Amino acid sequence: MSAYEISIVSIIGINVILAVSLNMISGFCGQISLGHGAFFGAGAYAAALAMVGTGSVPLAIVAALVTGSLLGIIVGFASLRVRTDFLAVTTIGVNFLFVGFVRKQAWLGGEMGISGIPGTGLGASGNLTMILLFAALTIALSIYISRSWMGFAFRAVGEDEGTAATLGINVGAYKLAAFGIGTALAGLAGGLYAFFTQFITADAFDFILSVMLMAMVVIGGIGSTWGVVVAAVGLTLLPEAIRFVNDYRLLVFGGMLVLVIRLAPGGLAAVMQNLVLRVRRS
Repeated sequence: MSAYEISIVSIIGINVILAVSLNMISGFCGQISLGHGAFFGAGAYAAALAMVGTGSVPLAIVAALVTGSLLGIIVGFASLRVRTDFLAVTTIGVNFLFVGFVRKQAWLGGEMGISGIPGTGLGASGNLTMILLFAALTIALSIYISRSWMGFAFRAVGEDEGTAATLGINVGAYKLAAFGIGTALAGLAGGLYAFFTQFITADAFDFILSVMLMAMVVIGGIGSTWGVVVAAVGLTLLPEAIRFVNDYRLLVFGGMLVLVIRLAPGGLAAVMQNLVLRVRRS
C-alpha cells in the first residue's frame, strides 16, 4: 500500500471506532449526543501527553480510554437531568467548551497544538494494523452488547424510560454505562489518531466532526452496528472522491442528515432489510 492508501485506511478505521462508539450512546440507548468530538479530542490529548511524558504506548492507550470515559460519565450525569433536544444542546456546548478550553491552555499547546508526539515504533503499516485491530474489537464489542442483557436494557431506556423503570431497569445506571463505554472508545480513537498524526490541534475535534459522526450513525441506521460501519467507510471516502464535499462538510453532511431522516428514517440498515424482504417474497 502507498502512503496515501495507508493514510486513508487508517482514517477509515478511526472513524469506524468513533461512529460505532457514538451508536452505542445514541443508537442503543437513545441519548442524542452531538459533542462526540470532545471525547475524541480528550483521548487524543491524553495519549499525546502520555507519549511525550513516558513514551509508553500501552500507558497512552489506557490514558486515552480513561480520560474519554471520565469526561463521558461527567456529561452522562447531564442525561439524568435533561432529555432529547436539551441533551443534544448540552453535548454541543461540551464540544465548544472543550475546543475553547484547549485553545487557551499553554500546557496543551494552545492554538498551536501538540507537535512532535513520539512514534509508536511500529511504522505506518504497524500503526494501520493496530488501528484496524481496535476497529474490529470495537465492532465485536458493539455486536456483543447489542445481543446481551445490557443491549436489551439500553434499547428499553431509549424507547421509553418510564416503562424501563417499571420493568426494574436502573435507567440512570444504564445511561451512565452507555456514555462511559461509548466515550471510552471515542477516547481510544483519539489516542490512535494521535499515534497516527503525531500532531494534534483543537480544530481537529470541532463541532463539524461531531455532525459528521452523527451523520454516519443516522445514515447507517440508528442502532445497527454494520449499517453504521458501512456509512462510516462511505462518508470517509466521499470527501476524497469529491473535493466539494471536503470544502463544505457541514452543509453536505447536515443536508444528508435531513434527507435521510425525512426519506429513510431507518437508514441503510432499514433499506437493506426491506430489499431482502422483497426478494424473499418474490
